[in-house]
Amino acid sequence: MRSAPTILHLDMDAFFASAEQASKPSLRGKAVIVGGLGPRGVVATCSYEARVFGVHSAMPMAQARRLAPNAAYLVPRFGFYRSISEQVMALLGELSPLVEPLSLDEAFVDLEAGGAAWDKASARLAGVQLRADIRAGTGLTGSVGLAASKMLAKIASEQAKPDGLVLIEPGTERTLLGPMSVRTLPGVGPATGDHLRRAGITTVDEIAEAGEDELVRLLGKAHGHALYAMALAHDDRPVVSERETKSVSVEDTYDVDIHDRVRVGLEVQRLADRCVGRLRGAGLSGRTIVLKVRRYDFSTLTRSETLRGPTDDPGVVREAAARLLDSVDTTGGVRLLGVGVSGLADYTQEDLFAQAAGVQVESEVEEPSPGEPAEEPSAPVERRWSAGYDVRHAAYGHGWVQGSGLGRVTVRFETPDSEPGRVRTFRVDDPDLEPADPLPLVPRRPDEPDEPDGQGERVEPGMPSVQASSVPASLPKSRSGSEGGGATSRP
Repeated sequence: MRSAPTILHLDMDAFFASAEQASKPSLRGKAVIVGGLGPRGVVATCSYEARVFGVHSAMPMAQARRLAPNAAYLVPRFGFYRSISEQVMALLGELSPLVEPLSLDEAFVDLEAGGAAWDKASARLAGVQLRADIRAGTGLTGSVGLAASKMLAKIASEQAKPDGLVLIEPGTERTLLGPMSVRTLPGVGPATGDHLRRAGITTVDEIAEAGEDELVRLLGKAHGHALYAMALAHDDRPVVSERETKSVSVEDTYDVDIHDRVRVGLEVQRLADRCVGRLRGAGLSGRTIVLKVRRYDFSTLTRSETLRGPTDDPGVVREAAARLLDSVDTTGGVRLLGVGVSGLADYTQEDLFAQAAGVQVESEVEEPSPGEPAEEPSAPVERRWSAGYDVRHAAYGHGWVQGSGLGRVTVRFETPDSEPGRVRTFRVDDPDLEPADPLPLVPRRPDEPDEPDGQGERVEPGMPSVQASSVPASLPKSRSGSEGGGATSRP
């Protein structure tokens, strides 16, 4: 482990929910919960105002509604979050060539490798500047931890939340870790934590006191050695700039089990198209097509087919997924479907038309699936709107969907830099209302393009429509984070 605290861990604060609050003035200072809105949905993230009620990530959405019935419940807008993440990751890339993203909103940075820091003072300065740049560029806040190792930097960023910076002074690591729960250490989940608790070990100090031999006896050689080292604040894991992507996949869980075989087939085709969209977006192709089916009884089946060469052709992937579906019995109903591609490469095989079994391949990934009932394009489902998605009205301008139902859609008209807007209700098939791309959270400079690539994510037909509760509110006071030395926890 290095001696200087030059490993930085950034964790954006309540990322999805904060992005929604920043784009919707009427939700600032309010409880906001983002996730699947159906009966089987779970919370992806929630604002700090919602956490006061006991809501947390991965909680069933039904439980969240009981705890916070007046919160705003929104469908995730992953295209929007991804565009913000790209801005943040670009700022990290300016600090060092060694950036290890863990998710859209979290990453490690080796400041020393990029010459951005070499001691405590320069590391703190880099962290302070990074937080300021993120706020200026995205309007959002992130918490920063600085330490001599990845494990300690992540612990520091947790203590810095929300909107703060914590630097763990070299030489204080053991004192800091000692009273903490064993669950603080990487690799200690609920099962391992319970196993240690039954052995009378609940804190990091108690791990160190138990000794390496006892940990090996309790947890096995590899896990026991690693855990003992971490309890002594030894963590030599390097920041890894690139992780090899092994597969690209998409899946959907349905609120009501699907029994109709034709509908199942159409869903698989739609998922195949979405998967190809992600492949192309990453500049990848793959040889192995994977179908995942979770049936009514929670049994999960996986089928795969390996092609002669890598492809990113939607027709080839659709056809392979359809063949795989033919081998699966869906009679009792389907609750989840997924399509994935593995065996990835950064090139495609151009002679794969024969594998498509006569399917004519179109260049557009979003092509309508053949065999879809003729009445579907004009059915009301095409004009249903997901809570939180952006829209534009010919007369009233930009807004977002608060909810819809019974043939009506309620829209609040406001923008990231406006006052809380007014609410109006329209028919779901109002010709003056259309899906829109999200607006930037921070006004663009004059030299920036009007429509940045990757910013928009359209409302998808047929997505669940659930009323979002919100009450207009004045803009909240900004929450400024103090940059402190040592490991002082933040509320």
